[in-house]
Amino acid sequence: MRLKIVTPLSIVVDEEIKSLKAEDLSGSFGVLPGHAEFLTSLAISVVSWSDASGSQRFCAVRGGVLTVTGGQAIAVATREAVTGDDLATLDQTVLARFRDEIEEERSEHVESTRLQLNAVRNLVSRLHPRHGHGMMS
Repeated sequence: MRLKIVTPLSIVVDEEIKSLKAEDLSGSFGVLPGHAEFLTSLAISVVSWSDASGSQRFCAVRGGVLTVTGGQAIAVATREAVTGDDLATLDQTVLARFRDEIEEERSEHVESTRLQLNAVRNLVSRLHPRHGHGMMS
């Protein structure tokens, strides 16, 4: 099987593999040659695989989409990917950073939404004053 892991900026992995293990929101799963057509959304997790020589390889992914095509091609598209040989380091360091960045983005989004809502409330209150004359029809 051929595995490709890509980010918007680069091809991180492009190699022949024997098997793959990944994780989506329902849990971990495996892919072997001849796997059915498949499409899933990946969690922030570590994708692992056995390369052609049988060695285990790892790549931390910041979510993404995994597809299996023709039982022989696996593609992972993700915002960010970091390969490494030490699963513990990837799990403790890289995944923790990915999770922290997601939380920070969520907080920024909440704050941005709050500011937008306040601006809309301010505009509406100026268009429809509580006291005085209403708008003319």
